[in-house]
Amino acid sequence: MTSSQPADPYTAKNSEDPSLEIKVNDLNTFIKGQKFGMFTTVAQSGVLASRCMAIAAQENDIDLLFHTNTESGKTDDIENDSHVNVAFLSSDGSWASISGKANVITDRSVVKKYYSPALKTWVGDLGDGKHDGSENDPRIGVIKVKATTVTYAVAQGNFISRGVEMVQGVITGEAAKVNQIRGISEQELEQWRSKHA
Repeated sequence: MTSSQPADPYTAKNSEDPSLEIKVNDLNTFIKGQKFGMFTTVAQSGVLASRCMAIAAQENDIDLLFHTNTESGKTDDIENDSHVNVAFLSSDGSWASISGKANVITDRSVVKKYYSPALKTWVGDLGDGKHDGSENDPRIGVIKVKATTVTYAVAQGNFISRGVEMVQGVITGEAAKVNQIRGISEQELEQWRSKHA
């Protein structure tokens, strides 16, 4: 707070806290509508490294699964520091940021469960009869991101109404109300998992 006003009036005006079920269902709907997310790891040097990745599947509507080449840099990053972030953005301004802990799964039954022939495009066939991009290729693994906190925003109205809100903000100095910003805490995520395991 600065004086009697919040120091971040935009967040204060746009924040809302509906029921956990609404928050998770709306997040899940949003994520399923996105083709790709930005997957960020902590590199061994300590810098952040991001790459675009497609979701392979979700567990309990809140934990994310991705295919990976176990010989890639991101798997080295995860072995060094399991903290990751996955971010999504849509053209209407809705977004989601999921922080969590990742682990690389190489169990063949899990890999086969989520395998897609399209993975051959990314890992290639090395021509040795083993590293062929198939479900038995030892390079193919699954990264599971267990969410620890989530923040996301659902855009309100349409492009025109959001534009009007922003113009009014410029004229009046009032923060625009263009999103519904929501958070899901670690405790809420654990509560959700316990009910939907």
